[in-house]
Amino acid sequence: MPTNPATVPRSLASLRWPVEPAQGGWYTEAEHEAVREVLAESADWRTGWKAKPCTDAFENAFAAHAGARFAVAFNSGGTALEMVLHHLRLVPGDEVVSCAINFVGPHIAVIGQGGSLVLAEPDPITLNLDPTDAERVITPRTRAILVTHWNGASADIRPFLDLAERHPHPVHGPPVVIVDAARACGGRTPSGVRVGAEGWATVFSFESKKLMTTLGQGGMVTTNDQALAERLRWLRTYGGRDHWGTNQMMTKPQAAVGLVQLSRLDKMNDARISRAHQRTQYLADVDELTLPPTLYSRSHLYYRYNLLVPDSWAGSGRDELMEALASRHGVGSIISDPPTYLGHRLIRDHTSGQHCPLAERLAARLLCPCLHPRLSPAEESAICDAIRQATAQVARTHRIS
Repeated sequence: MPTNPATVPRSLASLRWPVEPAQGGWYTEAEHEAVREVLAESADWRTGWKAKPCTDAFENAFAAHAGARFAVAFNSGGTALEMVLHHLRLVPGDEVVSCAINFVGPHIAVIGQGGSLVLAEPDPITLNLDPTDAERVITPRTRAILVTHWNGASADIRPFLDLAERHPHPVHGPPVVIVDAARACGGRTPSGVRVGAEGWATVFSFESKKLMTTLGQGGMVTTNDQALAERLRWLRTYGGRDHWGTNQMMTKPQAAVGLVQLSRLDKMNDARISRAHQRTQYLADVDELTLPPTLYSRSHLYYRYNLLVPDSWAGSGRDELMEALASRHGVGSIISDPPTYLGHRLIRDHTSGQHCPLAERLAARLLCPCLHPRLSPAEESAICDAIRQATAQVARTHRIS
C-alpha cells in the first residue's frame, strides 16, 4: 500500500501566499457590531450569555436558506456529525459507505460511533463519491451512505437516495443518506436543489476556513426528519431530563455572527466562484493541467481549487510542482485530500484490506494552490503566472528525463 505523501510543500518559510486561507470568508463591520451588541446585552447579570434566543433565530434563518424543515446548531461540524451518527445506534457490523478521498473527520466519526467504515471510489471529475462504486460495496449490513460535497463541488444526492431504496437493511429499511456539506454551504446540487434540503441529514461546518464562519468554530445540521431534529436538540444539551447527552451548544456570539455571515453568504460565494472561473480562463491553455470543472448556479463553490497533473507526473512530479510553486514563487498549495487510510493510522487499521486504487491515483495527481476571493487582482495574476511557469519548468524536466 502506498505511503502517505506530504500534504504541504517543504519550503513553507518561502511562502508569500499560504497553503490555504486561514479564513474562508471575511468579516465586515456588521459582524463586529453583532459581537458588540451581544457583549453589551450579556454584561447584565439578569441577561447573561443564555444563547437560545440567538441560536433559535440563526437556526430558523439557516433552515429557510437551505430549504429544510429543521436546523440544529452545534459547537462544531464534527460534533454535529457524531451526534447524527449517534442517533443511528450503530452496532458492530453496521456499515457506513463513504468516499476514500475525504477529510479524515467524517471517517473518524463513523469509527468513533461504532460503525464499520466501507470505502468507495470517487467520481474522476468531481472526486465526490461515485454512486456506481458505492453500489458495488453496499451490502445488507449498510446502515448509512455518507456523501461529501468535496471541496465545494456539489454531489447529486438523488442517485444515492435511489441506491438506498434498492438496498434496504433487513431490520432498519433503506440506509439513510447523510450529507457532509462542510465545504459546500450555500451551494446547490447539479439538479438545482439547495444543499441541505435533501438526504436524511446534512452537516455543515462554520470552522474558520469554511465558506461562512462563526468565530472559529460552529456547526449545523439540517433535516426534514422531526424525530432526528428533536433528538439532536437534547443530545447537545445533556439529554434533557430523560436521556444521555452532552454539552455541544453553540454560543450566543457565534449565533449572532452566524446570522450576519448567512446574510452575506451568497455574496461571498459568488465572489469566490467568479475568482475561480477567472483562474480557469487564465490557465485554460496549460495543457499539462486538468482544471476543476466549471459549473454554474452555485453547484461548485471552489472551497479549494483542484488541479490534476498528468498521470506520468503522479506522485514525484506533482510534488516537484508543489515545491517549485513554493520555493521559486512563494505560492502555497495543499494536497486536499489523500485517501484517508493513507494518512491516518486509526482509519488504516480499521479499513485493513480495503483498497481504492482510483482514489490513490487521483490523489497522487492532485494539488490545490491557494485561492481566496479577497486576493487582489495583482496577487491573483501573480499566482496564475506562477502556476504557468512552475508547470512549464516541471514539464521541461520530465521531457528531458
